[in-house]
Amino acid sequence: MRTIIKSIFLGSLAMPLFFSCQQPQPQRVSEMRPKQKPVIYQVMTRLFGNDSLQNVYNGTIDQNGVGKFNDFTTTALDSIRAMGFNHIWYTGVIAHGSKTDYSAYGIPKNHPGTIKGNAGSPYAIRDYYDVDPDMAVDVDNRMNEFESLVKRSHESGLKVILDFVPNHVAREYKSIKAPEGVVGLGDNDDTTKAFDVRNNFYYLPGQKLRAQFDTEGYVELPAKATGNDVFSATPSRDDWYETIKLNYGVDYVNGKTTHFDEIPDTWTKMRDILLFWSAKGIDGFRTDMAEMVPVEFWQWAIPQVRAKYPEMVFIAEIYNPEAYRAYIKQGDFDYLYDKVGLYDTLKYVIQGKSPASAIQVSVDKLGSLQSHMLNFLENHDEQRIASADFAGVAEAGIPMMIVSATYNDSPVMVYFGQELGEEAKGAEGFGGDDGRTTIFDYYGIDKIKRWRNGGKYDGGQLTAREKSLQQFYKHLLNTLNAEKAITLGSVTDLTEANRNNPDYNAKTDFAYIRKQDNELILGVVNFSDQPSSPTISIPTSVFKELGIPTDAKLKGIDLLSGSKEQSVLSSTKPFKVTLQPYSGKLIKFVF
Repeated sequence: MRTIIKSIFLGSLAMPLFFSCQQPQPQRVSEMRPKQKPVIYQVMTRLFGNDSLQNVYNGTIDQNGVGKFNDFTTTALDSIRAMGFNHIWYTGVIAHGSKTDYSAYGIPKNHPGTIKGNAGSPYAIRDYYDVDPDMAVDVDNRMNEFESLVKRSHESGLKVILDFVPNHVAREYKSIKAPEGVVGLGDNDDTTKAFDVRNNFYYLPGQKLRAQFDTEGYVELPAKATGNDVFSATPSRDDWYETIKLNYGVDYVNGKTTHFDEIPDTWTKMRDILLFWSAKGIDGFRTDMAEMVPVEFWQWAIPQVRAKYPEMVFIAEIYNPEAYRAYIKQGDFDYLYDKVGLYDTLKYVIQGKSPASAIQVSVDKLGSLQSHMLNFLENHDEQRIASADFAGVAEAGIPMMIVSATYNDSPVMVYFGQELGEEAKGAEGFGGDDGRTTIFDYYGIDKIKRWRNGGKYDGGQLTAREKSLQQFYKHLLNTLNAEKAITLGSVTDLTEANRNNPDYNAKTDFAYIRKQDNELILGVVNFSDQPSSPTISIPTSVFKELGIPTDAKLKGIDLLSGSKEQSVLSSTKPFKVTLQPYSGKLIKFVF
């Protein structure tokens, strides 16, 4: 979940550790397990298995259908694993606000005015201890169906990532599945106070919610602060009006003063929620808008989760580079979104707004934090590559994906349908025609349906173009953990070495080397929609630095196509390569 944040709270980043329950932090899992690049498949769970393509605008669940946990069969999961993924992020699992009526199952009905779309935002949590009933075949058995999904995923070799939404909840949050003895969020709040460290929410005493959406029949008095830090009783349609903000002990009314001497009540409740889901056997959390929660909470909570589940991975959605180091070093996150760095740079390059040489600059800025960044080109918040708002053609993602996946040591993520060239064309409902796949609506995705092919997951109904793109992703992703030069190797950027090279276009050509032991991979990509035949200069100093004999004459093989490269890699002769539009090669040499 993302929007423009008016202000970002980092907490007292330099303050000493004083929490009485702070325990010695176990070694971070990314530092202690054998090196393997996490390759993540993000999937909007409710859309994945939906075979209905009626797709009525703003349609109900009865009109447009919905996918189920059970649609992720062993065949489906094995197919995802075969594409090269080793993690799967199930988006939208925890119960969230919806216009669909499940009151017959004891689930409180939501007021439609507090919901975006018909299916509702998966980031407006209505019960932290429940899964969304939409995705259950047997609603009364919904948690068991989710637990079975986790088990099947593991059996197929996929680690499971789940969303944790810590900053806000649905306006009508009420847990009906919390363990016995758990006090609900807000149940003991003193609503006469705008702020109290024992309160779970922020209040506007004496003010009634007067939001700019249909609230007829819905009463919120006093009004609560809205999820995107709107401390007003009149949130707009552009705000996260369907959510209310959680109170982590920061008094926003009085200069964002912090009150952490006494552990805020919200801290304890949210830690317990993390432990609840950890016990379900999941392997990691992607934490929504982690930077809107004070880093001190993460510093306190994550070690407690890892004390019991030492391999639990935490990924932070974060957009403020000034906070990166704090959320890694102090907050103890494993990985952070690399949105404003490599993602934005690659998008600008493919759109012709920045030269390819800017890639090195964006990566170098991160220094030692680079290995803690999560690379991606699409996710549920971003526009599809093939959409008119991004590149307009799916193949433009090929050079971007090669760089995103192989230029550095970071984990990499693909959003479902990206590998098929999904365009997200047309308006589905609340989100409008914005180049994104809806997270608010019931909808079916044609390309996914045709790949599923009636449960065979063999792509039998895909076009030749879609099959070709999917095959590229499969080759690339399976290469990542098969090549030690990519998983373990050093990287040498060749931008500077070719700055004055007339046969190398620094605007659209990009070259680099990954090397480990006696293996070297030369990555070369073409960001242009025209063919390119760059000549790559590799200085003698690079040969010496990498320990390659300067008189070596090495012939390579392209790992993506299997074709042998006729040019010879030598310190005395530039390397010439021929590239098709929007393409790239990973040429492996052994010496």
